[in-house]
Amino acid sequence: MADLYDALESRDPSAREQDLVSALPALITRAKQASGWATILRDVNPQDIMSRAALAQLPVTRKSALKELQQAALPFGSLNTTPTGKLSRVFMSPGPIFDPEGRGADWWRYARPLHALGLRAGDLIQNCFAYHFTPAGLMVEGGAAQLGCPVIPAGIGQTEMQVQAMKLLRPKAYAGTPSFLKIIIEKAQEMGEDVSSLQLALVGAEALPPSLRQWLNDHGVPFVLQTYGSADIGNIAFETLTDGTVNPGMVLDETLLLEIVRPGTGDPVPEGEVGEIVITSFNPDYPLIRFATGDMSAVLRGTSPCGRTNTRIKGWMGRADQTTKVRAMFVHPSQVADIARRHPVIRKARLVVSGEMANDEMTLHCEVDDPNGVSSEVDAIVASIRDVTKLRGDVKLQAVGSLPNDGKVIEDARSYA
Repeated sequence: MADLYDALESRDPSAREQDLVSALPALITRAKQASGWATILRDVNPQDIMSRAALAQLPVTRKSALKELQQAALPFGSLNTTPTGKLSRVFMSPGPIFDPEGRGADWWRYARPLHALGLRAGDLIQNCFAYHFTPAGLMVEGGAAQLGCPVIPAGIGQTEMQVQAMKLLRPKAYAGTPSFLKIIIEKAQEMGEDVSSLQLALVGAEALPPSLRQWLNDHGVPFVLQTYGSADIGNIAFETLTDGTVNPGMVLDETLLLEIVRPGTGDPVPEGEVGEIVITSFNPDYPLIRFATGDMSAVLRGTSPCGRTNTRIKGWMGRADQTTKVRAMFVHPSQVADIARRHPVIRKARLVVSGEMANDEMTLHCEVDDPNGVSSEVDAIVASIRDVTKLRGDVKLQAVGSLPNDGKVIEDARSYA
């Protein structure tokens, strides 16, 4: 078993689940002290939310709605329970969207992924995540401080200086985007400089395709792990190692409650099915309840070989917002879900938009138990499509399990040539 960060990581999954669910009433009570959450949860009695099923009845708050919420009540949409004047930092992402940082140690919870990478007290980290306006650089700083690791606050850009720092200061680890690490290594090769002290890399903020991970391994960085997080939540999940091998999936942080829901809805999907990542965060300064990240993933069954027993996700699998314009009308994933709800025979639905631009065709592919036995439902479903979307659409009934497990509710299959 791996050298774990603490005993929480090896808890019995049922004990972890009970700890999280039993903390929901106190979380909601605290959240409702903020006027933004008091409005969103106006009819919710905190003592009624004692299970995942009860949580799933609460409204989803989408990341895509933050800009509007915040503009109505700057800077955080009145979702923060700690007043702005008592925070440590205020960040601004494009939009703009504002994110708070409180004063607690390792506020963004990055000690766990750094520890999983193999970093221990005294190991030097060259931190190439951005420090300006964004929390990314300071997320890693907090985790490093918790572990006792010194940090070179390198930030982004200035590639020759990055190489010089690595050559002279000999950091053990890099933190930043994987593509920038590749640029630094290529620059070091061009300059003829030795950066071989670098053995570990914690990467994030963009995709890490297998080919890039292999390239980094082949060019002197044998251990590269990726994290998944956001500026609103911090660390959400991270990769782990066993005997130097990267384990499948990403292990969820110990303090978050994860749901995977059908895009455009708040309805949880069966384990293993691709859907949108929804997080409930118990952060005392900035609680987030059923916060839809806009990213898609799926739960990976089983536990990690590393000894951490928390839920694993498959990693980032695309964006959940599949809104598509058809014949000058927007069609939203929530509308597809509405149509499916009207017809209980539909187990799963996927709207495929085909044809050429300006000559669009819509077909709702519906998984049903008996495609031949419920053909009489087709006309009613066609009517629902027109009622909900104000557009004409065909229906195709097919067997359960025949649609791809990729989280798509709307597929744009049109020719744009």
